[in-house]
Amino acid sequence: MKWLGILWLMAFSECLVIIPLMKIKTMRETLREKNLLKHFLEEDTYNTSQNAPDDPKILIQPLRNYLDLSYIGKITIGTPPQEFRVLFDTGSSDFWVPSIYCSSPYCRTRKLFNPRLSVTFQRSGQLCNLNYFSGKIVGFLGYDTVRIGNLVVMAQAFVLSKKQIGTDGAKFDGILGLGYPKLSTLAVTPVFDNMNRQGVISQPVFAFYFRTGKVNGSVVMFDGVDHSYHKGQLKWIPVSHTDYWRMNMNRITMNGLVIGCFHGCQAILDTGSPLLLGPTEHVTAIQKLISATSSGEEYTVPCSSIRRLPNIIFTINGNDFPVPSKAYIWKGPKGICFSNFGGGTESFKLPEKWILGEVFLRVYFSVYDRENRRIGLAPAV
Repeated sequence: MKWLGILWLMAFSECLVIIPLMKIKTMRETLREKNLLKHFLEEDTYNTSQNAPDDPKILIQPLRNYLDLSYIGKITIGTPPQEFRVLFDTGSSDFWVPSIYCSSPYCRTRKLFNPRLSVTFQRSGQLCNLNYFSGKIVGFLGYDTVRIGNLVVMAQAFVLSKKQIGTDGAKFDGILGLGYPKLSTLAVTPVFDNMNRQGVISQPVFAFYFRTGKVNGSVVMFDGVDHSYHKGQLKWIPVSHTDYWRMNMNRITMNGLVIGCFHGCQAILDTGSPLLLGPTEHVTAIQKLISATSSGEEYTVPCSSIRRLPNIIFTINGNDFPVPSKAYIWKGPKGICFSNFGGGTESFKLPEKWILGEVFLRVYFSVYDRENRRIGLAPAV
């Protein structure tokens, strides 16, 4: 199972929810399930020995890297606290975890929230159906205390699942959305906005640092920026629309040839997507340029291509952000290499959009500044 961050809107009489689109199992997932890296996946330690931040008030929360496909962090819900592993997702704004009422096989191997054990839990009675491309979550809305490190948010709304379909391969318990409130259709205040409203943070800023090929070392930080995680100065880019974290992109080029975003387009930074996603027609042309061939749901690439292929340059708001071949080609087990491009964003039924997922965000440290409606990017250390 892969969460791709293309958001799919489904309407119901009980609840409206925007959540990440899931993709059918691919060769990459199949390889992961062969216990090729069993010790890597089963080890449940998080390295908390991060460098001291420039500003002591900044919370630096460790994230665990699962095969460069998802970055998972720990939070707690309730009083006394119950711990969960969540995907911090800039591509959505809603928050859900599995509950003790969940009867699905997925929930048998997950941490389950028990509202009976929390003295601060409040049930709303609102039922929700969360539908996405190849799965479904049925649950209800509740409110409770949420803790991320030393940050405490009171009476936070979240969905408690009762039934889950199509989530069996996930390495996280739930998803915590960090998009703008407009992206949420629960008509409740998202976690980050409550942090700001309740005075939990002094400035509405968070940032991500993703490491490549290392279990530990990746982080999400709140209430400021630790500049030791990037090289050079941050390049600040205005947010073009306050729903996704999106920007105006000028073009995508390789060797000076425009290969995507031919007449300008929108680029969305999505920490919930492992890929670079664009319109299928344009992505198919890029696959040919990098000698990728279809292997069912994914494209394989000769591993020798990593040495010979040039950077692909994403020009955003007039700034060039090169992504090297070792980033846009994923070297998997048994010497099999895959393209990290995927299609499907035409399903937005809006002007051309590209999703810059973890492929891009491992190369560039990213800062999300709500107050000034801007995104900061700089090469990651």
